[in-house]
Amino acid sequence: MERAERLRQVRAAGLERAEWRGRLAGDRVAARTVAVVNTLHGGAAGPAEVAAVLLEYGERPPVRLTEADVAALRVAAEEVRGVLVAPDTEAAVARLNALLARCAGPLRLTSHGGEAPWHPHIDSSDDAPWDEWFRATSAIALLSVVWERQGPPGAVCAARGCARVLIPYGAGPRRRHCSRRCATRERVAAHRARTTRGASPSA
Repeated sequence: MERAERLRQVRAAGLERAEWRGRLAGDRVAARTVAVVNTLHGGAAGPAEVAAVLLEYGERPPVRLTEADVAALRVAAEEVRGVLVAPDTEAAVARLNALLARCAGPLRLTSHGGEAPWHPHIDSSDDAPWDEWFRATSAIALLSVVWERQGPPGAVCAARGCARVLIPYGAGPRRRHCSRRCATRERVAAHRARTTRGASPSA
């Protein structure tokens, strides 16, 4: 009985470590960065909406945000968005280096008091304000994208009228759209344009 309980505890601890590794993986943090930027850009998202995004991407509940927290996060998100919309690698790197110079403290390891696996942070403390934390974690995630891909870490959705940003890299071809919905809308629009041109009477 004791052996079975020990095995259960070991399995549970292993699953929790795997879950946290997933939450802290660079691509997951980059995806969270994009989701927060898109939520806050040009909209009226409040504490509940932003907290829901953070929870979706792995923050442990409860996530308590005030209106002041969201206002500060919105400023930080626009700074991070500047990196994601840069027109080329050199511009992205210049903006990312400026962001790092502003937000990066000494690199340190933390486990948040034993509640998470050890992982790196460059914000000032585990209790840093939300905007400082977002700048720092986003900067590390986007730095990793540039380092791995040797290209700009982000792009603006190619769909007309969409201002959402995305990470253009994945397992397949380079991504151009923020969602399947935008990709489908663009395909439909292109098909209609071709049909209209084909149906036009010849001169």
